[in-house]
Parts: sequence; structure tokens; C-alpha cells
Amino acid sequence: MISFGGKVGLVTGGASGIGRAVAAGFARAGGTIAVADFNYEGAQRLCAEIAGFGGKALAVRMDVTKQAELEAGISTVLGQFGRLDFLHNNAFGVPAESTYGPIGHLDNATWDHTLNVALTATFKGMRAVIPAMARQGGGAIVNTASVSGLFGDRGMAAYNTAKAGVINLTRAAALEYGRQGIRVNCVCPGIIETPLTAGPLTQGVYSEAIRKRLPLARAGKPEEVANVVLFLASDLASYVTGAAYVVDGGHTTQTGLMDDPTG
Repeated sequence: MISFGGKVGLVTGGASGIGRAVAAGFARAGGTIAVADFNYEGAQRLCAEIAGFGGKALAVRMDVTKQAELEAGISTVLGQFGRLDFLHNNAFGVPAESTYGPIGHLDNATWDHTLNVALTATFKGMRAVIPAMARQGGGAIVNTASVSGLFGDRGMAAYNTAKAGVINLTRAAALEYGRQGIRVNCVCPGIIETPLTAGPLTQGVYSEAIRKRLPLARAGKPEEVANVVLFLASDLASYVTGAAYVVDGGHTTQTGLMDDPTG
């Protein structure tokens, strides 16, 4: 049984999708959770829901691409609760003006934003909490990477690069801070039904083609990724650090070379 009684956690991008499921799960297991998101109203709504089932939560306005907001949010949590036992670096978003495509056509704004929100913000989030975790004798950090950090995708070079960086950044942090009691791991989700993937990936003809490729024959639910994140955050994973847990319905078990094109 996972229990976070007496522990304090912080989830970035916590108002929706995987972050929302992690925040709610942490609170249901007895922990106090800070829900950080640039969508402050969404974070407040989730905190109200958590309070409704008897949990403890704090909404924090945070755009992780703005260092001052990120550090101020973490300082608020530490100031209010006096400790931070768990950080989930999860925030990601795609601005409307982004243009994904082959490397030869990839614009600087898309490249810069993708690396800033997915990789640089993860680094800055870890850097901001590590001193406090070290002072209190330890903690757990879980970063959201992706199966796209393990392999390449057409038209997604910036995302592939950022998520691959998250995986190796996770390993480096685990190596550097294990002896201070800080465990650092990441999850590599596949196709998960979240607001960010709503559309072609989870609906219509393209989603049916994806379903045929997946051994479990469906997209995943945010709660199915959250379950792995919460395990890694818990004392049940006390001997797990530097790991990249794949949560993809079996998508990466195959090369695809021998697929039956008829399904």
C-alpha cells in the first residue's frame, strides 16, 4: 500500500492530464500536494476537488519557462509546509504558433520553446528543490520524459531531443545526489489520452492505425502513468533511482518490420 502521510509534493503541469492524476493520487494516499500550473484556475479547481474528498492541496500559479515564477512557487511551498518530499516535473505545452516538421523546416521559436519547457524547466526545477531535499535528508524526483526520448519520430526533432535530454538529466542527477538520499527517476509515456494529445492521436482513422500497432490495443489513461509515478515517489521504490520506466502499452516492444499491414 502506497502512503504519503506526512509528506509534501509538488506537481508542475498539475491542472490536467498526467499531472492532474498524479496530484489527486498523491493526496488520496495521504500527502499534501501543491498543484502548479500556468492555468491557475484549473489548479484551483483540482484543489477544490481534492479538498472535497478530504485531501490537502495548494494551488500555485507557475509558468515553468519563467525562472522567477518557478522559483517563487517552490519557495511558497517550502515556506508554507517547511519541506518538500516529492517533485514531479511534468509541465509541457505547445504554443499555437509552433511549427513542427522536418528539421530543415523547423523554426527557432518551436525549437527554443520545446527545449525550454520540456528540458530546461526540468533542470531548473530540480536545481531549485535539491538543496531543500538534501537538508531534510532526502526526497524523490520524478520527471516526465517520453518514448519519444528513446527513439526518433518524423517531424518531432525538438521534442525527441528534449525528452532524450530529460532521460539523461535524470540519470546524471540520480548519480550525483543518491548519497544525499535523493532518488531521481523518470517515466516514458507512450500514447496517453490527455488534453494535449486529443485529436489525431486518440480519435479517428489515425488513432485506429495506432491502436492496431499497440499490443494492448488502446491508448493509455493518465491514471495508468500516474500509478507508476506514485510508485517511484513512494518508499516502495526506495532502491530505485536513475531509472526510465516505459509506460506505453507495449508500443516499444517491436521494430514494426514484420507488422501485418492489414491489421
